[in-house]
Amino acid sequence: MSEAHSTQNRSSAYLDALSQAIHKKLQRALANSSQRRNLLQELFADVALEVDDRAKEPFFKQELPTAIFPPTITEVIVNKEEDAIGPAEDVLDGPLCFYDVLADYFVRVPGSGKPILDLIVQLWSQSFSSHIFALLFHKWLFEAQIDKPEVLLRYSSALVQGATDVFWIDIQTNTRRFQSLFLYLLEDVALDHNRLNKIPVQVRLIRLTDKVDNFLKQCPNFPTAFLIGGPADIFVTELTDQLQKLKVEPVLLHYLSEIKVLQGMELRMTTSTRLKTCLYSFTSPGGPMYPTRAVRHAAWEALDLLFPVGRYPRHLISLFFRLLYPWYWPSSCWNFVMACLQALYYSLIGFIYSTWDNFTKPKSQ
Repeated sequence: MSEAHSTQNRSSAYLDALSQAIHKKLQRALANSSQRRNLLQELFADVALEVDDRAKEPFFKQELPTAIFPPTITEVIVNKEEDAIGPAEDVLDGPLCFYDVLADYFVRVPGSGKPILDLIVQLWSQSFSSHIFALLFHKWLFEAQIDKPEVLLRYSSALVQGATDVFWIDIQTNTRRFQSLFLYLLEDVALDHNRLNKIPVQVRLIRLTDKVDNFLKQCPNFPTAFLIGGPADIFVTELTDQLQKLKVEPVLLHYLSEIKVLQGMELRMTTSTRLKTCLYSFTSPGGPMYPTRAVRHAAWEALDLLFPVGRYPRHLISLFFRLLYPWYWPSSCWNFVMACLQALYYSLIGFIYSTWDNFTKPKSQ
C-alpha cells in the first residue's frame, strides 16, 4: 500500500470518527428534551472550533483506535494524534475549522452525512439546528440531486437562516470564523447561475463583499421588483438595515470604509434617500446611535463620497446644530486644535525631510 493511500485511509477514519461523534451528540439531543438546546449549542460550538495544529500533520503518531468514538469533536481532536485533513486545507487565509473539513467530506462521501442529516431534520425546529446544517451541508446541498421541491425548499430555507445567524455571530464578535462559508456562497454559488438557480427565489439571500458589481449584473429581477426595485435596490436596502443594527465599532468602521463600492450605482429615489438618512444618522453625537468620533468621521466621508451634491450645506447645517449644544463645544474645540496641531506637525516633518533630501542630494556637474 502506497504512503499516500495509507494517509488517505487514516484521514478517512479520522473524519468518520468525527461524523460518528456528531451523530451521537444529535442522538443525545433528540432523546433528552430538557437538555436539547444546550446539546445543540455545544455541537455548534464544536463544529465551529478551529482544527488543532497537531491534526494538520500528515501522519498519525499512533494508530487510530477503531472501537472507541468519543462523545464530542473536542475530545476527538484531543485524544487522537495527528492526521491528514485533505482538500479542506485550502481554506483561504483564515482559520481551518472542523466544519470546513467535514463539509468537504460530506460532499466526497455523501453516505457519511446522511445519518446526521436525518437527525437534523428531526430537530429542525430547535435552536442551532439551522446553524449546524448550514456549516456542515452548505456544499453538499449544491452537489446533491434533490428531486422533491418541498425538500429543496426546506433545505434552502435552513441554509439561508443558518448562514444569516452565523453571519451575525461573526459581525457581533468582530471575527471571521465563518468567512469560508460566505466566500463559498459568493464565489461558488452567487456567481454561478447553475448553483444559484438551485435555491428557490423566495429564500434567496446572499451577503456580498467586494464582488457586488459582478453579482448584481447576474442577479435576476425578483417578482416584486416593481415595488422594491432591482437587485441594486434590494442589496442597498439590506445593507442599510445591517448598518443600523451594528453595535461593534471596528465592524461598523469596516462597513463605512468599504461602502465606496456603491459609488455610481443607479438606485431608486427611495433607496437613495434611505441610504443617505442611514449614513447621516451616524454623523451626529448622542442618541439614538451614540456613534464615536471615528464612526462620525467615517460616516461623513462615506456620505460625501456617495452624495457629493449638497456636501457643504450638510456640513454647515451640522455645525449649526452642534452650536445649539454648548456641552459639546469643549470637546469639539479640543479635537479641532489637536487635528490642526497634528496636521502642522506632519507638514513640518515632511518639509524637513524634503529639505534634507535636497541638501544631501549630490549636485549635478
